[in-house]
Amino acid sequence: MVGGPVLTAAQMRAAEQAAFDAGVDDYGLMETAGAAAAAIIWRAGHRRDTLILCGPGNNGGDGYVIARILRDHGVPVRVAALGESRTPSGQRARAAWAGPVEDMMTAAPATQLVDALFGTGLARGLDEGVAARLCALAGAAVLTHAVDLPSGVETDSGAILSAVPQFGTCIALGAYKPAHLLHPAAGVVARLMLADIGIATPGTVRRLAAPKLAAPDAGAHKYSRGLVAVVGGAMPGAAALAAGAAAHAGAGMVRLHAAAGQAIPHAIVSQAADDLTDPRIRALLVGPGLGRDAQAAQRLARALAAGHPTVLDADALMLLAGAIERIPAGAILTPHEGEFQRLFGDLPGSKIDRALAAARKSGAVVVYKGADSVIAAPDGRAAVARGASPWLSTAGTGDVLAGLCAGRLAVTGDPFRAAGEAVWLHGEAARRAGAAFVADDLLGALPAAIAARL
Repeated sequence: MVGGPVLTAAQMRAAEQAAFDAGVDDYGLMETAGAAAAAIIWRAGHRRDTLILCGPGNNGGDGYVIARILRDHGVPVRVAALGESRTPSGQRARAAWAGPVEDMMTAAPATQLVDALFGTGLARGLDEGVAARLCALAGAAVLTHAVDLPSGVETDSGAILSAVPQFGTCIALGAYKPAHLLHPAAGVVARLMLADIGIATPGTVRRLAAPKLAAPDAGAHKYSRGLVAVVGGAMPGAAALAAGAAAHAGAGMVRLHAAAGQAIPHAIVSQAADDLTDPRIRALLVGPGLGRDAQAAQRLARALAAGHPTVLDADALMLLAGAIERIPAGAILTPHEGEFQRLFGDLPGSKIDRALAAARKSGAVVVYKGADSVIAAPDGRAAVARGASPWLSTAGTGDVLAGLCAGRLAVTGDPFRAAGEAVWLHGEAARRAGAAFVADDLLGALPAAIAARL
């Protein structure tokens, strides 16, 4: 589940400074970064004619290094600049290019465009004319690459500061930045690649990667694989979807505590009474279809009192607004934006910052859902998922995710791991389901998604 590191602008500067303090040469690091980016661009574009846009800072310096290396590979390269280089390393890279430098505002387009104008740490948007010219040159190219970050996005929040074109590839240098994974900036890049530049990038926030799952061992039985109890309520379909997802997630047995007579898979046990005393319960899910009336509040109170590892979703989260002290330590919470606001209020910072603050405040693992879901733990760990299918914006998919969290919690016993596996499987099932699916279709795609990670 652990992917590459995600560093803020300040953290990336600190990592670079630590490398310099350890003896790494500033310009040598620029050469390494430029070479790593050039290798990716060469593999993608080979000898296609290329225009590289260089800014006045170190990102522009990377661009000059890329230009020189691609030229040495026989690529027809042109460089266009937005002003003179202003940093010592950038000036050295410009001198080493030793070729003509055009004015970005009048340069002709090329088949392949490389944006090395501004990278990490941009504080304000590009001037309107410069942004329009970048968009025009990108629109005229067949292949487009952004070095470190697309020019015009804010590193830590993923905000769009000025008009930004769509890029085919973004080459993250050394570490991912929040803007690579958080929307809206994440939406302007089709493919994200991480280039190793040879420096240590420590941190507790990572990109969510594909998990390594394990099949049941030869001695497994339904209870050893994990019993999940799902407490339903006013909307039986939501609880049934969640129960089905928990069963497909690897749990050995699922009990649905809800009114009798609803349609559920035959493998799921239906119980009308909320008898949650069975010590074999490894995960308890409350919220999908629960309702928000007095009866629902009573059912939630009984579930919380049962003392089992718990996943709280949907109506359970709304009922707990203003009373997060009732949330059991180590629970998994799965709020969307509205539920998050009701639970935790308007917290400052990026989505990653808000998720981590909510996890610390509640003592729970928080799955802050969306196209850029963030999984945060109270100890400061976080994993950020990128590229969820937009077709997940349909009724019931959140219930499926909650069921996956419960199923994986029953299997692993680790809330943070379980939540990360659930988010990845949810996204992979959506990818396999294709377009215009309904939430029920995700259940059928889950076995193949799991099989791919065994």
